[in-house]
Amino acid sequence: MQALPRSFYDRDTVLVAHDLLGKFLVHRHEGVERIGKIVEVEAYLGPHDLAAHTSKGITSRTRVMFGPPGYAYIYLIYGMHHCMNVVTEADGTGAAVLLRALEPVANLSNNTNGPGRLCKAMGIDRGHYGHDLCSDDFFITENPDEKDIRIVERPRIGVDYAGEWAAKPLRFYIEGNRHVSKK
Repeated sequence: MQALPRSFYDRDTVLVAHDLLGKFLVHRHEGVERIGKIVEVEAYLGPHDLAAHTSKGITSRTRVMFGPPGYAYIYLIYGMHHCMNVVTEADGTGAAVLLRALEPVANLSNNTNGPGRLCKAMGIDRGHYGHDLCSDDFFITENPDEKDIRIVERPRIGVDYAGEWAAKPLRFYIEGNRHVSKK
C-alpha cells in the first residue's frame, strides 16, 4: 500500500472530502497495521468558514492548517478526545477535512463512529499533529476493493455557533454504511 500523492490533497476541499470516502486510513505502529475505510467526513473551507478553526486566523493550534496540503491537523476536544483533519488546498489556505467515521478493516474495534472514537481506535493523538500523510507509517491510500458509492450530503455536526455556516451541507458519508456516526 502506498500513500496518496500530495497532489490528491492539493485540490478543492469539497472534492477531496468526496474522494476520501472509501479510501483506507492506515497507521503502522509498534508492529501493528491498523486500517479503516473512511466512511464519513466534514469539509472546513478556510478562514471565511465560521465553523473552521482557521476562522480565528493563524494560531499555534491552527498553524498546520495554513501550511501545505497532505498533513494531519490533530486537536483535542472537551479535554479528552482527539480529532483528525487532513489539510487540503494550497499552502496558506487554511482548509481541511475532518475524518468522522471509519469502517474497520484490520486490527480495529468496531467502535470507530465519531472523530474521537476513530482516533482512539487508530492510536492517533496530538503527537501526530503535523504528520506528513505522504509517509509510510501513517497515511491514506486507495482501497483495492473500492466500489461505486453514493454520497449523502448533510449539515456538519456540532457547529451551531457558526451561524449560516452551520446549515451548509458540508458533511458527507457513504449511503447505507452502518459505521456512519449519525444519520
